[in-house]
Amino acid sequence: MTSGSDAADDETALSEIALDARHAAKMAKKKAARDRMMATKSGEKGLIIVHTGSGKGKSSSAFGMILRCVAHGFPCAVVQFIKGAWDTGERRLLTGHFGELCQFHSMGEGFTWETQDRARDIAAARTAWEKAKQLIADEGLRMVILDEINIALRYDYLEIGEVIEFLKNAKPPMTHVVFTGRNAKQELIDAADLVTEMTLVKHPFRSGIKAQPGVEF
Repeated sequence: MTSGSDAADDETALSEIALDARHAAKMAKKKAARDRMMATKSGEKGLIIVHTGSGKGKSSSAFGMILRCVAHGFPCAVVQFIKGAWDTGERRLLTGHFGELCQFHSMGEGFTWETQDRARDIAAARTAWEKAKQLIADEGLRMVILDEINIALRYDYLEIGEVIEFLKNAKPPMTHVVFTGRNAKQELIDAADLVTEMTLVKHPFRSGIKAQPGVEF
């Protein structure tokens, strides 16, 4: 004779089997749909990528992609439009261990509220952009990061029309170019292939915690 507890266990086992079967059927259907979708994706191209928004992670994500390029043995480059003499972890790593694959150019002089000199900021941005154009036009490079260039564009230190025109006419077909920084111009967003907006939900700075190595730099 089956006890009440044994019957309950049997029902639980049956319901688990039913759940497992339902899950397997659902995932099989999802995989089939995914496989059909992936079968239509065969093209490759050099992407224009924008990381913007008020949240943390714009440059961090870009440097993650640079490390992927390095891991694949792809030559790449970084131009920093704002950060100059900062001793950052990414700069140490890339210049100290992967300098043969990744060019690193820190050409900024600090944030605008630090320099307090508009003409100097414009000159630094122009110099960085000239270097960026040289690197982007080099077909030997797989990816070029323009770190914090959106800040220079936001303040009109660079002409957005000139930047878009250069990307259209001079960027090699397989070169990826990554733009980081808050307040990306709409023209850049319209021209981009991939745009991610980092949303600020919570940040320790607002609680009195300063920027810390390994997290912010």
